[in-house]
Amino acid sequence: MNPLSSLVADQSFLKLVLDASPVVQLVMALLMCASVVSWAIILRKRRSLRRTRSAAEAFETSFWSGGDLGALYRGIEDRKDPTSGMESIFEFGFREYTRLRKQNGIEPGQLMEGARRAMKVAQLRETDRLESNLEMLATIGSISPYVGLFGTVWGIMHAFRGLANVQQATLQMVAPGISEALIATAIGLFAAIPAVVAFNRFSDQVSRLELRFDTFIEEFSTILQRHATAARGA
Repeated sequence: MNPLSSLVADQSFLKLVLDASPVVQLVMALLMCASVVSWAIILRKRRSLRRTRSAAEAFETSFWSGGDLGALYRGIEDRKDPTSGMESIFEFGFREYTRLRKQNGIEPGQLMEGARRAMKVAQLRETDRLESNLEMLATIGSISPYVGLFGTVWGIMHAFRGLANVQQATLQMVAPGISEALIATAIGLFAAIPAVVAFNRFSDQVSRLELRFDTFIEEFSTILQRHATAARGA
């Protein structure tokens, strides 16, 4: 084995990190923290979206089972835990519809307008909840490669600056410094790639859930419209 191969083989990852300049070490630490934050958001958001989808499927099964909507609403109201997702949209809409229906002189159009407005408010709250922290994933995914590149450029500058007073520079003298610097870029990509993939995936899932909520609002509004018209005729 030639001397250069021996030198490269001896440079373990941890040793390269410890031997890096303070600025490069700071960049690496920031990127590692960004990666930890990114993975924490990814795992938490993954669980949240999975629960929301499962809850929406369970609620739709109950909603379309043909049971009494009033009984379904009372069952949701009697639960102590706060509602979310499609249940929350139904609860807000049915509550507003029931409240307005008790008032005298309310036209079916006013009933529907109030119920739809309440459901839209609930939908916006749910969308905001589902989209929370996605902007952090987007930020980590977009800036981490550039932060890593900054660390690499700084490390290479530091490595070549050390050769200023050397009469004859060799690859053996600059290889460790360049290796240390390139680790910053690797860590930047390690932090950025999962964040970008997760952001795109979660954004798509949130969009699908939002479309599902829109569809439910339209279908539920149609049912309430029939109830309002029948009550008006009676």
